[in-house]
Amino acid sequence: MPKKKSSVATIGLGFRLSSHEKLCAERMKQLVTSINELKKNVAILNDSMSKGKGGVAVLMALGALVIGVLGFFNLK
Repeated sequence: MPKKKSSVATIGLGFRLSSHEKLCAERMKQLVTSINELKKNVAILNDSMSKGKGGVAVLMALGALVIGVLGFFNLK
């Protein structure tokens, strides 16, 4: 089979595709970086929420203890 001759249109098309692929690759890098930063931020928020939930549980336990003691001593 004879070799096909490349025309100016196909050469230009190849150039446009390669520049488009470079642009898409740069966008993908930026997306991956943004996603990784979001994952880190979500992990930090999860840690903060866990600490907050623990603090609320401790405060509720202390409140229940204080109410129990006050209720015991206020009995007639």
